[in-house]
Amino acid sequence: MLRSPFLRRWTRLGMILPAMMGLAFVAATSFTPARAALPTGSTAPLFDTQASLGGKEFHFTLADALHHGPVVLYFYPAAFTRGCTIEAHDFADAMDEFKALGATVIGVSMDKIETLDKFSVSECRSRFAVASDASGKIATAYDSKMPLVRYASRTSYVIAPDGHILFAYSAMAPAGHITGTLAALRDWKKTAGAN
Repeated sequence: MLRSPFLRRWTRLGMILPAMMGLAFVAATSFTPARAALPTGSTAPLFDTQASLGGKEFHFTLADALHHGPVVLYFYPAAFTRGCTIEAHDFADAMDEFKALGATVIGVSMDKIETLDKFSVSECRSRFAVASDASGKIATAYDSKMPLVRYASRTSYVIAPDGHILFAYSAMAPAGHITGTLAALRDWKKTAGAN
């Protein structure tokens, strides 16, 4: 059966258009320059949500975590993707340093908690918690939700125990998030120790 040129054109367009949109999304999210989402010195929005540590679910509350010291809050696009797996491994490897600085680390994505139960064991190596922001409300409050898609941007914050943001860094490449948050914590510890 012969197809009309009109039908062939729409069939090709139906295949090409999604591919072009996918490439545009990758380009927009992969090559964004480093920028801070919420400014340093601003008050961190409080939140509570379901989290998982070592596959065990619990209720995470930022206010409670801040009673124990600074919090490293990092947003990532999706569990089990290449960049997010690298970042989770890097945070897991650095957990002794974070603990020595008195910090709690929590990763947040828009994944369902059931996915994060697995991710917290395999990729986070049961060293730190990951939390579910299925509705995107937390990412939106932290100006870390990507426009038009259901993902958070890769953004890291260090929040002081008084609730103020000490450090904010946003870049889609995982490199720089661990070194930046550790440096901010060391600076905070020096200043806090001097008071």
